[in-house]
Amino acid sequence: MIEFKLPSLGADMDEGKLLEWKVKPGDQVKRGQVIAVVDTSKAAVEVEIWSDGVVSELLTKPGETIAVGTVMARLDGAAKPEERPKEQLVMRKPASPAARKRARELDVDVEKVAGTGPHGAVTVEDVEKAARLPGKPEAVPEKLEKIEKPEKALEIRKAIAAAMSRSKREIPHYYLSQAIPMQRAAEWLGAENAKRPITGRLLMGVLQLKAVALALGDFPDLNGFYRDGTYQRAPAVHAGVAISLRQGGLVAPAIHDVAELSLDELMKALADLVRRARAGSLRSSEMSDPTITVTNLGDTGVDTVFPIIYPPQVAIVGFGAVKEGRLVVSLGADHRASDGRRGALFLAELARRLQEPEKL
Repeated sequence: MIEFKLPSLGADMDEGKLLEWKVKPGDQVKRGQVIAVVDTSKAAVEVEIWSDGVVSELLTKPGETIAVGTVMARLDGAAKPEERPKEQLVMRKPASPAARKRARELDVDVEKVAGTGPHGAVTVEDVEKAARLPGKPEAVPEKLEKIEKPEKALEIRKAIAAAMSRSKREIPHYYLSQAIPMQRAAEWLGAENAKRPITGRLLMGVLQLKAVALALGDFPDLNGFYRDGTYQRAPAVHAGVAISLRQGGLVAPAIHDVAELSLDELMKALADLVRRARAGSLRSSEMSDPTITVTNLGDTGVDTVFPIIYPPQVAIVGFGAVKEGRLVVSLGADHRASDGRRGALFLAELARRLQEPEKL
């Protein structure tokens, strides 16, 4: 018997309200499948199951508010391999993480998509093309609840205040900043976008995200979590992207495996994440596992960001505006996991990566 409990979808979450079950007793579920929608203080979040099995009973009713860790449902264990449908026994078709993520959003079976990537791998473009075929209209996230209500904005502000208060109270921050010449990156981006249609152009923020992820490969002590009195390195870079909400406040859901994504895949993943965040349609995995946060206030014209770490993460990177060909990048980091020298070397590596945009 498997117990499905309400997961913590961030350091500022103590409880959530069940809005909708996506399954019923007797349904077979697979790892990664969305089975419920839960309203947190910030957004309506699609909650995924992380075990295969069969739903035996649903213990929480829509409309109920429950504490994190409460058992919401029970499942019987996964069927034995010989009992599973035949198609579950074949090897998975190669596909990028972004393509699999997009396929889930558009309800497309990756195994049935013809791949045009290296060695026949399925790309985001392949998935979106399959979704446009007759009988497969593009899925648009349905807004489950209007979150523009004043009381919702107040809840978001309280949640942010609670998380940031905890951060300043518990985490011994240190701060560093560095001005990086951006002329070469800007020229490369301009030339690259000139070759592309308007819908395929890249943002400077995408180069910055990819550069952060690649630089973290040499500085794993900045990419992970401080829990139970010890630092835990993360196996991959899941970058939490700070996104402002129309009704006020912000969320910072993750783009997964950023270092492994191409710039085109990253641009599409970012655009999709922003769209769904503002529509109130995020997934639990996006809210619960960012390994570092990146915040960009360049569009506001601000010179320097002094970011506060989102616990249990141990670092946050802030980008200001590009002015006179230079960009100030700042780092807020946890002294329990790293020190100022390591942070300074990370910023130097980030600067080097941004000076070589063609290698991103």
